[in-house]
Amino acid sequence: MPSHFLLALILMLTVFQPDETLRRYGGADHEWHLVTLDGRRLDATTTLMFPERNQITGQAPCNRYTATNTTPYPWIDIGPIAATRMACPDLADETAYFAALEAVNVVVIEDNLMTMSDEEGPRLVFKSRD
Repeated sequence: MPSHFLLALILMLTVFQPDETLRRYGGADHEWHLVTLDGRRLDATTTLMFPERNQITGQAPCNRYTATNTTPYPWIDIGPIAATRMACPDLADETAYFAALEAVNVVVIEDNLMTMSDEEGPRLVFKSRD
């Protein structure tokens, strides 16, 4: 079997795989706004979106960010996070937010709420305003 045929076959199988991430299960087409981080409210606008397969983007308290998630729903594995580097008074909240995003491993979407948890329990709760 010629190598270019094998490469084309692998590419086709990869491209036509269904999206099993939370994007397919209610995460797409919404802008999710952070309600609580580790049980406390944040004043700074913090958002999360799923614009394309395996990609997340959003606005943290100070900076825009992007990352990947390729795990099937209801699991989640976000990272690595790439962010702009602007300073602001909410930088400590942003650091805590990014740490929580990287720590969560389970996500549940119910109606317009999305809860991300780790082994200890809920870390991030988002609400869709769409």
